[in-house]
Amino acid sequence: MSTLQKINGLSTISKLVIGFIAGATLIGGVATAANSLTSTSVVTACADNTTGALYASTTGVCTGNRTAVSVGNGSLKNVVAKVEPAVVTVNVNAADGSGDTGSGSVIKSDSTGSYIVTNNHVIDATTVPGSSDTITVDLNNGNTVPATLVGRDISYDLAVLHITTPNLPVITIGDSTSISIGDPVIAFGSPLGLSGTVTSGIVSALNRPVATQSENASTQSYVDAIQTDAAINPGNSGGPLTDSQGRMIGINSAIASDVTTGTQAGSIGLGFAIPMVEAQRTINEIINSPTHTSTRPVLGVYFDSTYTGKGAKVGQLVSGGAAEKAGITVGSIITNIGGVRIPDVDTAIVRIRSYAPGSTVSITATLPSGASKTYSVTLGSAPSNS
Repeated sequence: MSTLQKINGLSTISKLVIGFIAGATLIGGVATAANSLTSTSVVTACADNTTGALYASTTGVCTGNRTAVSVGNGSLKNVVAKVEPAVVTVNVNAADGSGDTGSGSVIKSDSTGSYIVTNNHVIDATTVPGSSDTITVDLNNGNTVPATLVGRDISYDLAVLHITTPNLPVITIGDSTSISIGDPVIAFGSPLGLSGTVTSGIVSALNRPVATQSENASTQSYVDAIQTDAAINPGNSGGPLTDSQGRMIGINSAIASDVTTGTQAGSIGLGFAIPMVEAQRTINEIINSPTHTSTRPVLGVYFDSTYTGKGAKVGQLVSGGAAEKAGITVGSIITNIGGVRIPDVDTAIVRIRSYAPGSTVSITATLPSGASKTYSVTLGSAPSNS
């Protein structure tokens, strides 16, 4: 397995650097780069005429406020047509006229306004003390509207925005736990400011540990990522990664680039998305909690940063924490969390962060005596941005 190193706050794998994909400002028109899905079957689904959500049809007939569409080989354009109205461009505007772009998805909308999810690193510059940067959102219909930051989660690289525009199309949320390696996926967003861009590919790996840090944040984000070969470039940050039926199963967040070329980061077929099973809990907490904050799970250990062997060595326990309560001892080397092998500290942190606070997790460790023991650990909870 490749060694993870920290260079300028970003995690690197060998000669590849995994970095955030905030976009450079670029003036340009709409670009669509849509490849064909690899599925060989075609099925009929019913698309809601208002929300664009897709529903299975066993008879091929749709009733009510739904229209029949084909899903499968050759039907990518049908899926795109249903998803794109819910995809937006997120602009961070500086006082001197400069700025940056990212992407986002409308996840909730009613008569009072709409909520948009994006990456924290897209809007991070606006949270710096003294910053006068503002946020605007380019809607699919061409309108640009001001947005306010509802809340953010640095550790999961998520942010929720609100706009006063009501009754917008909402993206359908999928089940990221049901996807498999090889499944077709579609990436939406505004790479380099080119709104309306669509690319497709497959899920090339699952449970890929990715640790990154934005320029203005003191806390790293840890993502148990979906890896995809769908082209993702700077500006795709925060945009949706959907399955072949247009259901959002991930939020595009990072890419790997070859650092030996000395050129700007761009797609080399290694993109990473935050799974919706992780993101949805955080998004709901930000929207619904009185303080618009979220929580993260806590194991209650400090890992030994000097340990260079396989696994994650426990250097210190938090008094009264989840690990201590479960009986894990100092000096133990965690080798497996929830059935996933743990080769290093970053992977251990990512795996813990993939669970919700209060979850009971099976953790296997090699004891200082050399024996192996499996513990049942109920994770604690802490504010995410602490």
